[in-house]
Order: sequence, then C-alpha cells, then structure tokens
Amino acid sequence: MNKDRSITILHILEDINMTHKIQKAKLFILFAATCLFAACNKTNETNKDMTQLSFSTEQAAAMTAIACNEAKGDLVALEPAIHSGLDAGLTINQVKEALSQLYAYTGFPRSLNALGVLQKIVESQKSKVESIIEGKETSPLPSDFDALKEGTRVQTMLTGQPFNYDFAPQEDYYLKAHLFGDIFARDILTYTDRELITVSALAGLEGVEPQLKAHIVGARNMGVTEEQLQGIVVALTANSLFAEAGRVAALLQTEWQKGAPNSAYAQFFVGNSYLRPYYGGVANVTFEPACRNNWHIHHGAVQVLVCVSGKGWYQEWGQPAVPLTPGTVIAIPEGVKHWHGAAADSWMQHLAIHTQEQPGASNEWLEPVSDEQYQAINK
Repeated sequence: MNKDRSITILHILEDINMTHKIQKAKLFILFAATCLFAACNKTNETNKDMTQLSFSTEQAAAMTAIACNEAKGDLVALEPAIHSGLDAGLTINQVKEALSQLYAYTGFPRSLNALGVLQKIVESQKSKVESIIEGKETSPLPSDFDALKEGTRVQTMLTGQPFNYDFAPQEDYYLKAHLFGDIFARDILTYTDRELITVSALAGLEGVEPQLKAHIVGARNMGVTEEQLQGIVVALTANSLFAEAGRVAALLQTEWQKGAPNSAYAQFFVGNSYLRPYYGGVANVTFEPACRNNWHIHHGAVQVLVCVSGKGWYQEWGQPAVPLTPGTVIAIPEGVKHWHGAAADSWMQHLAIHTQEQPGASNEWLEPVSDEQYQAINK
C-alpha cells in the first residue's frame, strides 16, 4: 500500500482505482432520493419567479456537475454530466444558457469548448427516436430595456447593498450592464438558478475563494437555501469532485458555524468534535486542536475524507502519519485500521463520505490514540 495516503485532486481517481472504486451512480441515487434540493420549486415557465430554483433535484445535481466541469475545462467529464442533465429533463436551451453565462466567470475559451460538447451531443441525438427537449427560448426584452439600470438593481439584490467598483469604472460598468443586466435579464434561467451555476463553477477554479465566498452570500440573497448549497457539496462529491466540494464546504462552515457537539460519538474521541450532517450521507466534522478519534476500522465501506480547513493528521496502523491541509483528499480502503484528527495547534475540519457500502456495513471502534502516539507526530 502507498505509504503516503495524501492525495491531490490530480491523483484522486487514480488512487481510488488502486484501492476501491467509488460507485458514483449509487451515491448519486442516494443523493437524489434524499431530496438535497428539497426546497427547489418547478416554477411556471410563463410566470417564472426569478428568486426560486426552477430545477428538479436531479436537474440541480446535474447542473452542478456541468458548471464545475466547464470551469475546470474537463470536457471528458463534462459530456456524461450533460447527458445526465438532459436525461433528467434539462432542456438544450437551459444547458446552452448556463454554458453561455459562464464565459463571464471562466472565459470564452472554456465556455465555447463546453458549448462544442453540447453541440456534439445534440447533433448525435438528432437521429434517435428519443429526442432530447430543445425547450423554451428566453422572453424578448422590452424595447426600452435599460441594461445598466436593471443590472444595478440585480447586483444590489445579489450583494445586499449598492456596489460600486470605483477603482476600475469600466469593469464596474461591464458587471452591471452586461453580466447582471443583459445576461441575468434572460428569463430562461432564474436568478437563483444562475447563482447555483456560478457557485458550482467557481468551486472548480483554484485561487478564487473571495469570489466564491461573495457568490455564496449572493446565492443566499437570491433565495438559495442552506440545504440547496449543501446540495452543491454533495453533488460534487457524487461526481468525485472532492477538492471542489471541499472549497464550498469550507465557506459554508464559515457562514453557518461548526455544527452541533458530536455527542453521539464523544466516547470515541479524545477532545471535542462537532458535527454538521449533510443529506446524502455526507458529514462535515470539525475537530478542536489536539482532538482525534480512536483507532477504528470501516467494514464493508470505503471512506473518503476531504480536508476543508485547518491542519490535521491521518494515520494508518503501521504507517507514518499524513498531514491534512485544505484540499487534501484521503481514500481509506475497507478494513484498514486508522485514525484522523486535528493538529495540536490548529482546528481542523473535513468532509466524510462513505462509498462502496455493502449490506451490514459498520464501524469498529478500537483503542484511543495515546498521548504518546499523538505527541510523537506533533513534534
């Protein structure tokens, strides 16, 4: 077994294949069945509420994967994500609109490449009996439409207060008149749809945490609920986009604190931990400094850990400890004795996802990690 279980996103799929494959389809079905986007409302197409998500559960999950893979420029993963969305009832025009909007966030090259994938899919479907749905076009804008005025109104809704980028007035104009004016006025997608798409896309980009954080706040202002934002995290994990899920989860935890005391499992921890369960089998666990769980074994399941903030440790029996830092992804094979927790001088937070679950899957809790064992790796 690889002694270094620290896995970057570039190697996660390869490493999981070396241990146990994650059954993405099973996780996706679980995610959909638990209604992560339970607050989604299918709105009347002729009288669409722009502050309501118009996607169904399955459509929202697929759109999350579409947007994130577009941002990453991963055209191989984008194609099945688009197929999933169309199978779930997204229309060609909805997907086209989402990919067109994303040029403002990810650039024309990636937007055009993604549209090329969609075009190839559409053309390949023309000869099939089970045709995909082209869908409704956006409503015409009124003849007296004032893009700057409308964009200023929409941007104020998004930010919660008037926003002026005085340092670069031309950029301020582009944001107001074009992005939040011309683009957001197209009613084929609601404001809420567009923010879900934007957050999902920004999760796929490194180094844009300030914009991701701003759009998470903006998504809430536009009507996206906490459960729907958590749904983005779970949809990303369902598509093996673990580091991307971690970026969103880290900011959600900042917004909604660390969760409730993990009292049900306190007997298996040294120190205090906190739990914020998500739907679909994903949990966000926070460890105070020096807190760690006991040695334990997962029987009949593979566990994936995604460190989203702070510093910590993961260790397998007989192996050196591996540092956990934001973005670290660990795939824990079934049957391996291990522990994980925070560093002595830092809080640590990670997502925990169970996959490859078999009937009768269970955790076997063992002895605590002794102070001597713990101090040895914190020197």
